[in-house]
Amino acid sequence: MNHPNAPYDPADPYETTETHLERLLGRALNSFDLPDTTVERLESALAHSSSLHASHHSAARHRTTYKHSYLLLDGTTLTLWELVHNSGRDGAERHELYTDESEAALAASRLPLAGGGPGRGKPVDRGQDQIRDEDQGLDLDGDLRLLARLMAKPIPTRPRMYVPDNSADHARRVLRRAENADRPGEETAARLRSAFAHHITQAFGRHCGVVGGSPRAGFTLYEHAFLLLDGSELSLWEVEHTATPDGRHMCEVYVDERAAREAMEHRSRVR
Repeated sequence: MNHPNAPYDPADPYETTETHLERLLGRALNSFDLPDTTVERLESALAHSSSLHASHHSAARHRTTYKHSYLLLDGTTLTLWELVHNSGRDGAERHELYTDESEAALAASRLPLAGGGPGRGKPVDRGQDQIRDEDQGLDLDGDLRLLARLMAKPIPTRPRMYVPDNSADHARRVLRRAENADRPGEETAARLRSAFAHHITQAFGRHCGVVGGSPRAGFTLYEHAFLLLDGSELSLWEVEHTATPDGRHMCEVYVDERAAREAMEHRSRVR
């Protein structure tokens, strides 16, 4: 057993797989987001293995990703990705669980490190690529020019590589965390129930000072593209930002890219 004040260690050689899972699910803040099928499959876990996947540290903040693999009764394996960080306002350690490595990487990239911005700090071991601020040193006057960039089309990216991985459930979770009043409705949700593959792209990522001299806020735009059973494609545009009165992270989701970029522009001007 780990001492209460010792650094977090996910691997206790003396605990059973059942105890390990109970501990893992019990401490995760978002365990309710795990698909029911995943939790049901984990009930048949016979053995497990935990390893460090990535670790990023600064003077006051840290985020670490662990890979937990389970051998199930049917001979298959199942992997959970655990993100551990102290990025909350109280500095307390928090745990999050994800079934997909890319989702864990996205969640990690949104967390602030040194300087209050996502992706800052010194990476150690092996880990995800960090979001880079391409215009470091831009003053508040330059932020007005940045507002125009929020509406600009992104540089063309490589062709989408759709991955079949619980895509319908991924869509459900994206829609569920949306806080904007004009978020996609039931018609979109119904179409996404037939999603069988998806691809996630970061279309924009930047910290800027909002108009009026308020503290710098973070804006990140993700495209979640889904391939549906009828052969059509449907995208959800997710805006993550901290342009809120208390500086907390907020998620907004749109079905139209321009609407998402207009929302970012509006949030940059009004806080």
